Amino acid sequence: MRLILWIAALVFASPGFAGETTLTLASTTSTQNSGLYNYLLPIFEAETGIHVNVVAVGTGQALRIARNGDADLLIVHHRASEDAFVAQGYGVQRFDIMYNDFVLVGPRTDPVSVRGSSILGDALTRIAAARPIFVSRGDDSGTHKKERELWAAAGLVPQGGWYREIGAGMGAALNMSAAVDAYTLSDRGTWLSFGNKQDLDLLFSGDEGLRNPYSAIAVNPDRFPHVKAEAATVLIDWLVSPHGQQLIGDFRIQGQQLFCPYAQADTIADAVPQPCPAN
Repeated sequence: MRLILWIAALVFASPGFAGETTLTLASTTSTQNSGLYNYLLPIFEAETGIHVNVVAVGTGQALRIARNGDADLLIVHHRASEDAFVAQGYGVQRFDIMYNDFVLVGPRTDPVSVRGSSILGDALTRIAAARPIFVSRGDDSGTHKKERELWAAAGLVPQGGWYREIGAGMGAALNMSAAVDAYTLSDRGTWLSFGNKQDLDLLFSGDEGLRNPYSAIAVNPDRFPHVKAEAATVLIDWLVSPHGQQLIGDFRIQGQQLFCPYAQADTIADAVPQPCPAN
């Protein structure tokens, strides 16, 4: 059924429907910084005639923008916040589209031996005990929310001069970490595309708790009649279609796959996630 709707939507995305249509997508800095949108959206526009204007902010701010009716759809990565957004009537439905993972990065010399940790809780405990500088985004983004959840799951409350919340995006957090030889949590996509690594290295990854799923949600036209609901549906259905999922899986930086297609069978019958390398 969803595939039929997608095909129908593309039919309506003729020049008469979409020639002057511009969608506002409130999304995360991690997806924008990775280069994914620069790769995907020109293909989508060429195939549908719909232009997408990306407002790249943290997940918390993206949700606030959408709650004000200032976006047509969201692509974000914090499940609890997404479910609340839909349950409160701001969003129509949540669709899984892809995932990657978070990684702990820090000085190549790794003074607290994070590399020696076998589980994430141990890595965080080593950092909290030794108190090297840890840079937190502190910006209510999906990455910041996840980081706070990980500390809590390890039974830790980071505080003090060693724990620096900067209220900025992932690029700024990585730049500061590189400048002062600090530890930080990053999404893998931004880490791979980050060009100022200096003495930073990826020190810990692969824990199940570091999985980082992204979803797409159209803003509810019943609450905000001015939103471009039909065009938003075209984009979401394109992303979860076999074609969109293949394109997501094909995106590479330095030969590495950044995002794993993750459209669920109950979203679109034919969209089976392609194999994704272990992160």
